[in-house]
Amino acid sequence: MNSLLTALSIILPAKNESAAIGATVAGIIALLPDAEVIVVNDGSTDNTLEVATAAGARVVSHPYSKGNGAAIKTGARAATGEIIVFMDADGQHDPADIPRLLARLEEGHDMVVGARQKGSQASVGRGIANKFYNRLATYMTGHTIEDLTSGFRAVRASKFREFLYLLPNGFSYPTTSTMAFFRAGYSVSYVPIHAAQRIGKSHIKLVKDGMRFLLIIFKIGTLYSPLKLFAPLAGLLFGMATLWYGYTFVDAGRFTNMSALLYTGSVMIFLMGLISEQITALMYKDEG
Repeated sequence: MNSLLTALSIILPAKNESAAIGATVAGIIALLPDAEVIVVNDGSTDNTLEVATAAGARVVSHPYSKGNGAAIKTGARAATGEIIVFMDADGQHDPADIPRLLARLEEGHDMVVGARQKGSQASVGRGIANKFYNRLATYMTGHTIEDLTSGFRAVRASKFREFLYLLPNGFSYPTTSTMAFFRAGYSVSYVPIHAAQRIGKSHIKLVKDGMRFLLIIFKIGTLYSPLKLFAPLAGLLFGMATLWYGYTFVDAGRFTNMSALLYTGSVMIFLMGLISEQITALMYKDEG
């Protein structure tokens, strides 16, 4: 474990987190004194920069707020460690859980996610939404995803950087990185954690960002396995066409234009999915 810790970078994206960032950084340094701690100051208007610096972190600042995902990308580019741990700066994540994530990473995994247990969600609505996202993403990938949106995770830096171009600048980087790792055939594991209530005001807007998470799932789903989206839709249209044809044949003894349209639509959607599947395979082709 010691060799792993000396090659470790811990990245905390922070926007107006002066109330919590000092204690968070101090807790990490006390536990892992050999780790590189990077705070990405995402255009804060409070004294996040000064507090983080005083606590002992290396601070990289954005001149204006670019978003949580942009801060993650900045931190990943700035990190010197072979292993990167991403965690929130608002006091939700316990630094004491970091060694547990690293221990699981040492077992041969490429990404280890801190999966929030019951009682860790900020609200009932958010908990229900996350369960839905987890189930939908599990269907897309064919792998059990315990916590799609957790921002507490340890990754192998070289593999995480392969997908920086895919990551959005908003709050959906955990969604994108998890599904991209699965698509590339990298090993992803989960460690149960308890997330505390954040210190300060949340920057997430449930409805707006919830829809954004959902759109990201479908976006990465089409990159992961497009046929899992296109084939069911094509099958639905084919079934509707067959039912309508059966009805019109019994009722009027003829094949209608609507049946033809539905059959044609189903074939076109299936072919679009097939082509997308081939494009996806080329995108992830090993260049080595």
